[in-house]
Amino acid sequence: MSVAESEVTAGRGGARAVAVASSIARFLVIAITTYLGLLAVTFFIGRVIPIDPVLAVLGDRAPANVVERTRREMGLDLPLVEQFYIYVKHALNGDFGTSVLTTNPVMTDIRRAFPATLELATLGTLIGSVIGVPLGVLAAVRRGSVIDQVVRIIGLVGYSVPIFWLGLLALVLFYAKLQWVAFPGRLDVVYEYTFTPITGFYLLDALWQRQWDVFADAFRHIILPASLLGYFSLAYISRMTRSFMLNELTQEYIVAARAKGLSETRIIWGHALRNAAVPMVTVIALSYAGLLEGSVLTETVFSWPGIGLYITNSLQNADMNAVLGGTIIIGSVFIAINLFSDLLYRVLDPRTKAG
Repeated sequence: MSVAESEVTAGRGGARAVAVASSIARFLVIAITTYLGLLAVTFFIGRVIPIDPVLAVLGDRAPANVVERTRREMGLDLPLVEQFYIYVKHALNGDFGTSVLTTNPVMTDIRRAFPATLELATLGTLIGSVIGVPLGVLAAVRRGSVIDQVVRIIGLVGYSVPIFWLGLLALVLFYAKLQWVAFPGRLDVVYEYTFTPITGFYLLDALWQRQWDVFADAFRHIILPASLLGYFSLAYISRMTRSFMLNELTQEYIVAARAKGLSETRIIWGHALRNAAVPMVTVIALSYAGLLEGSVLTETVFSWPGIGLYITNSLQNADMNAVLGGTIIIGSVFIAINLFSDLLYRVLDPRTKAG
């Protein structure tokens, strides 16, 4: 290799390194800015709601001198800017205060409740993806047919029907009438004190410990709320898959593939779906994040002991430390999933690497 060629190669390598460093820097700036924005929103929500955090701790009949002393100890007499600085510092250390309802540190309660929500949302997303993607593909391939109309109606119902109403109907039908599923909750009482979870994911923990009766009971409890969330995820995923596939099926490479004599099955599933799968990564990630943050009503209807039910109970008892702490955790997970999906999109789609 000549000196000139070496210099060109080194220049390309340096430019590539600068581009990667710039991309990482932008990624970190977006993540930090978004997270600080989330902290700012939760902080000011906690200050404008008509609930005095001091009275929430002490009660309405506490003496005035005790109220003032507690207010000083909690730093509520400081300027808002200083209060926000303290709030951010504690939040970054995972300190969201103590729950009035449980008397535990909020982070301890969240560590206990969040795996239940994560397990429920993960299974719901799997159901929605496994069924929603093929339905969207079939609807695009059979555009205007009965299949297409049925898939679109399924999506329309999924967007229109309130999830709590559908959950109540599902309980009446599958639990009260048919008795196909277990009572709302996560496990029957008989297993509550005999089963020791390891990760907090009951299905995986039961499999790992080979407690098949616990696994069957946990599955009977989770399948109905997970299917309900999966249906709403399916409605979104099938609609977006249909849209992406319709766009791909009009591209020139599809015409070229048909001209070469490739089978329609290979064209649809091997070429069109492969290209549509790149933006589908973002769609599925957004659906997953939406189930994580939007499962409050589902958890309330099915008495699912996740972070949604925890926030609901805390809000009903004016436990704002728990409400804001849970909101920050859910918002943080939503931000992380969005940033990860964006990063994965850039990796999978070569067109974004050139930008």
